[in-house]
Amino acid sequence: MADGGDPHPAAVRVERRRVRVWFGDHVVADYRAEAELAERYAAAMSRRFAGLRVTSEPVPDQDPGPERKLPGERLWEVAPK
Repeated sequence: MADGGDPHPAAVRVERRRVRVWFGDHVVADYRAEAELAERYAAAMSRRFAGLRVTSEPVPDQDPGPERKLPGERLWEVAPK
């Protein structure tokens, strides 16, 4: 803890959420962000696409999402031509 009794800024866990817009069984938009931004996005999508289902769910800590970097090793043996 820092001097003021607050947790160290690096130790504060930021909640991330995944917002999806659905057309039937198909996802037409997928957005991940911190909770506040995700909820604003969900509200905006609900207004814009009133007939579509919009879901918002927490992103597990172990799921880094689409912004994760690719691993350093080669993903295939033969390079594309």
